[in-house]
Amino acid sequence: MMLAEYFGPQPTPADELPDPALLVRSLTQGALEALAGVREVDQLARWFSEEAYRSVVARANLAARARSARGVTPTRPTFVIRTVRVTHPRDGIVEAVVVVAGPGRTRAVAIRLEGLDRRWRATSLAIL
Repeated sequence: MMLAEYFGPQPTPADELPDPALLVRSLTQGALEALAGVREVDQLARWFSEEAYRSVVARANLAARARSARGVTPTRPTFVIRTVRVTHPRDGIVEAVVVVAGPGRTRAVAIRLEGLDRRWRATSLAIL
C-alpha cells in the first residue's frame, strides 16, 4: 500500500454508516437555500467533497450575482420534497434523486454520496 493511500480518505462500507435518506433530504434543502441566498454555503462544506463543494459555491455565487443584477432580495424558497429515490450501485456508494416541487416549477436534485472516513460525503450534486 502506498503512503498516500494509507493517509488519504478511507472508504467506509454502507453497513457502518447511517441511513442516507435523511442526509439526502437535508443536503437538498441546504443546497436550495444556499442558491436562494438564505443560507451560507459554508454551512454545507463538511458534507461535500472539495470538488462538489466548489461546484455548489460557484452556482451560489452566480445566483447571487443574478439576484443583485435584478435587484431582488434573497427569500427563503418554498418547496415540497415529492419523492426521494435512493439506490446503492456499490457498497459504500449511494446515488439519489430528489424531486422537489416549488411554486411554478418542479426540479430534480441528483446526489452521489460516498462513504469516506466513517461518514457520508456528497461527491456530486446537480440541480436540474
